[in-house]
Amino acid sequence: MSPSADHEGYRIGSVDASTTMVVVGAGPSGLMLACNLVRFGIAVVILDDRPDKTSTGKADGMQPKTIETFKQLRLAEPLLRTAARVHDIAFWQSTADHPLRRTGRQTHYPEHLVGASDPYILLAHQGMVEEFLIDDMESRGVFITRNSRFTSCLRLSGTNNLEIVYENISTGTSHKIQADYLVGCDGARSKVRGFIPDADLEGELTNAAWGVLDGVIDTDFPDLWSKVALRSASAGSILWIPRERGMTRLYVELSSTDGERVDKAKATTEYVMQRARDAMQPFQLEWKSVEWFGTYVVGQRVARHFMDPQAQIFIAGDAGHCHSALAAQGANTSMHDSFNLAWKINFLSRGLARPSILHTYEEERQKIAYDLIKFDVEHCKAFAEGEAALSENFDNNIRFISGVGAEYGPGMLTSASANDSRLKPGMLQLPAKVTRYLDANPVDIQLDVPLLGQFKIYTFVPEVSQSLGFLQDVTQALKKTFVKITSQAEQSYRKQPRGYAPSDEFVQSHRYTAVSEAFTLAMVTRSPQSQFEIANLPDLFQKSRWTLYLDNAEKASCTQKWFGDLRSDKAGIAVVRPDGYIGAIDSWGTSEGERAVQWMKHYFSFML
Repeated sequence: MSPSADHEGYRIGSVDASTTMVVVGAGPSGLMLACNLVRFGIAVVILDDRPDKTSTGKADGMQPKTIETFKQLRLAEPLLRTAARVHDIAFWQSTADHPLRRTGRQTHYPEHLVGASDPYILLAHQGMVEEFLIDDMESRGVFITRNSRFTSCLRLSGTNNLEIVYENISTGTSHKIQADYLVGCDGARSKVRGFIPDADLEGELTNAAWGVLDGVIDTDFPDLWSKVALRSASAGSILWIPRERGMTRLYVELSSTDGERVDKAKATTEYVMQRARDAMQPFQLEWKSVEWFGTYVVGQRVARHFMDPQAQIFIAGDAGHCHSALAAQGANTSMHDSFNLAWKINFLSRGLARPSILHTYEEERQKIAYDLIKFDVEHCKAFAEGEAALSENFDNNIRFISGVGAEYGPGMLTSASANDSRLKPGMLQLPAKVTRYLDANPVDIQLDVPLLGQFKIYTFVPEVSQSLGFLQDVTQALKKTFVKITSQAEQSYRKQPRGYAPSDEFVQSHRYTAVSEAFTLAMVTRSPQSQFEIANLPDLFQKSRWTLYLDNAEKASCTQKWFGDLRSDKAGIAVVRPDGYIGAIDSWGTSEGERAVQWMKHYFSFML
């Protein structure tokens, strides 16, 4: 069934179920979306045509920002315990005149260029990542509908509903689900994408082909446990990456010396192994075991649209962008597509935002996709040219590669600002150490507040005693201006609570929703703990006692990182979106609370 207008309102038989969201595809992108929606309390059905999760291979590298995201979701611990970590990269090269030798080594994520709290790549096969997301959903009572192939979608005449048809592969029977939204996380050959008008992938399919081998290696190569970029004069390039359980992944270039792609039929496991052996001469290279083998051709393409005009059908992940695997960007970018969309669906479904909020999904994530393709073209070219070009490419793009530098342009949710703060709208909040006032615990400010689908409003006051008037103005604004949103959020979450799991008891989420289910209010100050009492603060800050922070780091204070030199007669506010991006940031004199109030009202106009 095509998505043409001829089928509007057409329906066959009865509907088997109804839900808010149907997600097609249970890979990293689909599971990240479903997992977040389940946590937010949004009804979701996730369809996958496979009988089980990924068992081996596929995407394997998690960048620093993705590690941080898993920490925010409280799902990082098992990954950190079992995955391999890569902190450095070694460069090796052979030429017609010189045998293979190491030509350089560098830190993968230098502090002065990236500043990530986890400055390494975490290596684990895709199925491990899927497993932790699946376990989290199942602990909240939601399970994947497997052996289920998406067939078609149509918009029901006279309603705002979609009818989604899927086939049970085991029985051959068709089933229908009525839903408000459909998201295709179903890969580069996405069938869901066909139901979004004019959404074809645009770009180039190159002649660059690679073979990928995961296995346990027997070698005398000295950099076995480092990431290695190797260029052989006679046998092409290899990217060498340590993996979990003592394995190693090799990306082996298959294109011939004249740039022609190797016939896929010839690209067998043994062929790829032999090509790797040739490139590694004079070092020994054998495999004790091979867990997974695959090949791919490099294509750099982006879908013309990530959503339909009615903002009901979306695509995420590989369905929207395709590129090489050399810089470990695919699963990372894909999961953050979903991370972006999930909270917006939650806000709109609960009546907390205007429908236009969903259009920011395409604006923001398509920009990242184009940034990724531009980088990937340059990265593949640099990889082919050798160490100097590749090292320069890393230095120029390392923030983007890490995920920390994936930034949005000005828009409805990222207010343009003339403020000279170091942190800008569209950037991710910067990691920083602070001390919780209430219990004197040192915490990471970007991790301390759990992800509950809420905005976080951080008020920075260098000196509390000089800023009480400013704080009072802010609290009065929140009471008056956001009373309707706060009331709507309270009613919505009472009627449709967040998805619950026993592990949530350790989070104590009520500490962070004391003011509103839609906002968490926080304060950061350089005043010592001994100089003020919680009882001296305005009432909303007293209720927000778990998010009062002392900025007492000896080096690289949070205030300095976010605002630069914020004097004691100034106060700043940073609005952090539910996905960790800065929505708005500015500073004022401590007597200018009313201006700050008007500024907040302007930013949150998409909700009011």
